[in-house]
Amino acid sequence: MQRVAAKELTLFFASPVAYLFLATFAAVSLFVFFWGEAFFARNIADVRPLFEWMPLLLIFLSSALTMRLWSDERAKGTLEHILTQPAPLWQFVVGKFVACLVLLGIALAITLPLPITVALIGELDWGPVWAGYLATFLLGAAYLSIGLFVSARASNQIVSLIVASAMCGVFYLIGTPLLTDFFGNSAGEWLRSLSTGARFDAITRGVIDLPDLYYYLSLCAVFLALNTLVLERERWAASGDRQHRRAWHAVTALLVVNALGANLWLGQLKSLRADVTEGNLYSISPATEQYLNQLQEPLLIRGYFSGKTHPLLAPLVPQMRDLLREYEVAGDGRVRVEIIDPTQEPELEEEANRKYGIAPVPFQVADRYQASIVSSYFDVLVQYGDEYEVLGFRDLIEVNAEREADIDVQLRNPEYDLTRAIKKVLQSYQSEGNLFDTVQGKLTFTAYVSADEQLPEQLAEFKQTIRESVEKIQADAGDRLSVEFIDPQADGGVVAQQIAEDYGFQPMAASLVGRPFYFYLTLARDEQIVQIPLDDLSADTFERNLEAGIKRFASGFTKTVALVTPADDFSRGMGGGARFSQLETLLGAELNVEREDLSDGRVSGNADILMLLAPRNLSEKALYAVDQFLMQGGTVIAATSPYSANLSNRSLSLNRVNSGLEPWLEHMGLKVDNQLVLDPQNSAFPVPVTRNVGGFQLQELRMLDYPYFIDVRGDGLNADNPITGNLPQATLSWASPIRVDDEKSAQRTITPLLHSSEESWLSSSTSVMPRYVDGQISAFTPEGERASQLLGVVSAGRFDSYFAGKPSPLAQQPEEQPEGEADSASDATKLENLPSQISRSPESARIILFASNDFLRDQVVRMSGAAAGGDYLNTLQLAANSVDWSLEDAGLLGIRARGHFNRTLPPMEQDSRLFWETLNYICALLALGIVALIQTLRSRARQQRYQQLLAG
Repeated sequence: MQRVAAKELTLFFASPVAYLFLATFAAVSLFVFFWGEAFFARNIADVRPLFEWMPLLLIFLSSALTMRLWSDERAKGTLEHILTQPAPLWQFVVGKFVACLVLLGIALAITLPLPITVALIGELDWGPVWAGYLATFLLGAAYLSIGLFVSARASNQIVSLIVASAMCGVFYLIGTPLLTDFFGNSAGEWLRSLSTGARFDAITRGVIDLPDLYYYLSLCAVFLALNTLVLERERWAASGDRQHRRAWHAVTALLVVNALGANLWLGQLKSLRADVTEGNLYSISPATEQYLNQLQEPLLIRGYFSGKTHPLLAPLVPQMRDLLREYEVAGDGRVRVEIIDPTQEPELEEEANRKYGIAPVPFQVADRYQASIVSSYFDVLVQYGDEYEVLGFRDLIEVNAEREADIDVQLRNPEYDLTRAIKKVLQSYQSEGNLFDTVQGKLTFTAYVSADEQLPEQLAEFKQTIRESVEKIQADAGDRLSVEFIDPQADGGVVAQQIAEDYGFQPMAASLVGRPFYFYLTLARDEQIVQIPLDDLSADTFERNLEAGIKRFASGFTKTVALVTPADDFSRGMGGGARFSQLETLLGAELNVEREDLSDGRVSGNADILMLLAPRNLSEKALYAVDQFLMQGGTVIAATSPYSANLSNRSLSLNRVNSGLEPWLEHMGLKVDNQLVLDPQNSAFPVPVTRNVGGFQLQELRMLDYPYFIDVRGDGLNADNPITGNLPQATLSWASPIRVDDEKSAQRTITPLLHSSEESWLSSSTSVMPRYVDGQISAFTPEGERASQLLGVVSAGRFDSYFAGKPSPLAQQPEEQPEGEADSASDATKLENLPSQISRSPESARIILFASNDFLRDQVVRMSGAAAGGDYLNTLQLAANSVDWSLEDAGLLGIRARGHFNRTLPPMEQDSRLFWETLNYICALLALGIVALIQTLRSRARQQRYQQLLAG
């Protein structure tokens, strides 16, 4: 067998066949990669374009390589010599097959500079690369075995080429939408299981299934066995031993049937798979298993998938079904999965429409004869008890429009979407039970309240109301809640001094001449403390705020994000709607998002996180609300800078804005400079460009490398912090540098999150729109010192209030009142607005600052998506990660960024792109030269050995 393989390889390289095969393979691969699939315009750091056309390319190249192997032997009369050899014929068959595989392996090796290039340019996941090469090698082996079989049957090379190409084409086309569209999901899936192309795609995405590997090996075994049988029949005489012939036919048939039949058995074993992607993108994560382990009752996951659906959705149905089965396995009996076709089960369809609001979606489909509308289902129901969530196809898929006529539809991040739905129904179900069932540890409610004689009458009554309410809640909590009422002014004010030092609690007064007193309510566990706000003096409000405080210590409850956006949020939107609606939608899938009005100087007691997005002209009362929320141990997430972009009517301008946060941030040790960061490592952006044509001013959208859109990746992302650790990249638009005052922040932990590159520079100019100058787009010239700039930071620890030692804005009264109008405010009203000012925060307080007003805006996110050719979610995920990390709920942090279009290429000039492309062409030529050199040296060594034998 080895001698046969060596002989065939020698014959390959002795003629132009091998070099033509290798050159054609390399040329077509490079052309498809850089031109056909537009690698640089596609802007994704993977080598998927390399394997995109492999199933079709290998059909013709494998047929061309094998067309002469047996037919040429027959034409030259050497086949008779082979048939009369004492060696088994299968050794000749396998020898030729191995020679072809070696040539295919050399061809694949020649393309290795492509993934190496991508790895040097961007962040390449090598798992799908090696899986793709494995899939290509196995696919090529299957096609080569088919070609050898056809060549053994044909007496003419051209006939062999045509028939082999046709047979390989049938195995490829059988699983394409061209045929599967005529059938339902079940039949279409069965056809795809027989297709070489469908299984090839499954492996190249980075999931190696044993059934897929065996499928290709079984094809090789079947056609090599048939090849051997065809040649064996050439040996048989007309009057030969019929029993011998029947034995050959029976053994071959048995081998073929077993080889093919084993595919049906292995197809049922879904656990025999290896996910080789970085981060195991297609496997159930520990975070999902953690939520499944919390299930106390059976969880139902039901997939509604129509048998007839859109061709782009049809291949996603088996992927969703396989993933749902993995949830069933991971649930260990706690998860029940059902896959149904509602069009075939009218009762379940009626239930889906009536109870769950699931309705079919009309899709327009077209074939070569007509266009039609197909209404189909692509939904998943997640139900736990009486709570349920429905995921529609818009929630599950991601569309990447590489070109106008080339649309790629993939599952966006199905595990994240499903696990998020499970988390939501689990939390909703648990919220209906005992509030303390999910509280870990023991809580302590402490009321730092003065004696009744020190309190105003209404507060003394309210103190008794609090006692009664707490006792009622304590009865439900059992030993998980302890209650203390402490008079800070007792024993010479020892406790008053302590709480002033630890928490910044200062004495209150109902009026300027009233007696000082204390009325602070806290809830604590270990080192964590939460202050219960006093919104008004009613039992219902107190119980609601206390319940919100308890939920901060509980797991399994939906948290609340208080969102503050500019007052003109709806007036300046592009195409109407809120400017941060995409972020609200993303956060709202897991959390309660409530718009917060800070004008009353308070943050809602339900709020767990305060998020300030592009704040404008915050008043003293609003700033006081932010300050006191931080003093209560809360987390403030702010996206702010001195500049904001105006995107409207195809124009772009940058304006100076006043957030009102600047003095407060500076007091906290953080300052956002009045400058803009520009970075040569930036993202493409569709910028409106104005040019003069014959005296007319024309505007057009151009995809430009825009230094104001800072592409933060690699070392610019803090890999050690969960907020940024799982993000491959983030884009910050019109960002400013952050300065940290080391002296003011000495008692806190400072964690940098985002940095620009070392080549970035600063500018104070607000002229940010590129223009044409002498027919060329003007470049942004670097100026001044180049250095990395801090763009995102976390400051955590104890903070001193900005209003410490100052009169509270809530206590300030108008200096003058209209003549004849008395101060009619009742004592109750004064007490309800009583300022409970805190001067120092606990250790749990945090500020997360991003120095950009616009990077989370809908317009900017959409334009970033247009540059990437799909949905751009990295910046939204950055904000969502910040919220989850602040809530110490990191369950979904690890799987949120597991999307398909996250690994983008860094910005490159045209010359750089041309360099890398040309380098790959040169590497391919050098590889062909090395192959030729090695073959020449082997040929010379062979001749020398032959001459030595003759001389001896």
